[in-house]
Amino acid sequence: MTPLEARNPTVKLLLLVAVSLVTLALLDPATLVLLYLLGLAAARWGAGVGPRRLLLAQVPFWSFGVGVLLVNALSRPGEALVAGGPFRVTHEGLVVGAALALRGLVIGVGTVAFLASTPPRDLMVSLTRHARLSPRYAYALLAGHRMLAGLPRQWATIRAAQRVRAPLGRDGRPRDGWRAWARSAFALLVASIRASERVALALESRGLSAGPRSVWRPVPLGAGDAALAGGVVGVLALVLAAGAVLAPAGGWW
Repeated sequence: MTPLEARNPTVKLLLLVAVSLVTLALLDPATLVLLYLLGLAAARWGAGVGPRRLLLAQVPFWSFGVGVLLVNALSRPGEALVAGGPFRVTHEGLVVGAALALRGLVIGVGTVAFLASTPPRDLMVSLTRHARLSPRYAYALLAGHRMLAGLPRQWATIRAAQRVRAPLGRDGRPRDGWRAWARSAFALLVASIRASERVALALESRGLSAGPRSVWRPVPLGAGDAALAGGVVGVLALVLAAGAVLAPAGGWW
């Protein structure tokens, strides 16, 4: 069991929300880079995410960050660094774009660490016992998480079934085009809607809103969780203080 996996899911969720809210108020790229590096360390050694898995998990956030950086660098007014034809890259655009991109990276790596170290069942139990969330919503979140986890396998099954019925090309392989992919996506959507309806009926039939419920293997909440919360808050305060001290006197603007 990894260090973060042993901690209470509700505490980790609240810390993730707190760090995300603080990140949304920052425009200092240096501070955000330091927070991102700390998040990578937490995901790698705190949550036990392997290097390859961690790298692949960052690709969507990097892609989003590059897009945000380019849009701000080319569209935000300010001191021109590069000017050629219709394109004009400004210093303010680069700084603000980098900060906005780094915000997404910090929140993204924190989410990866949280999901990798939090079993869905423990999160559901902790939310009902410690966050006082209604079982109706907690069990619905658990069911939705398991449905999302099963989508890749269901997609592979649909694609395999359609490729069996697809016409063969001259090379003997099934001919797949954008229409085949669209049919597969529509089939997955229909199957997911039907499955969600069955799950909703099953949850209602088990009386999830009918009074208090007992829990087998409750999730503990103890001193270790308080130490985690204090440590994260303390490190966050130190990073913010260091960023305020080391930033240039005139700011990044």
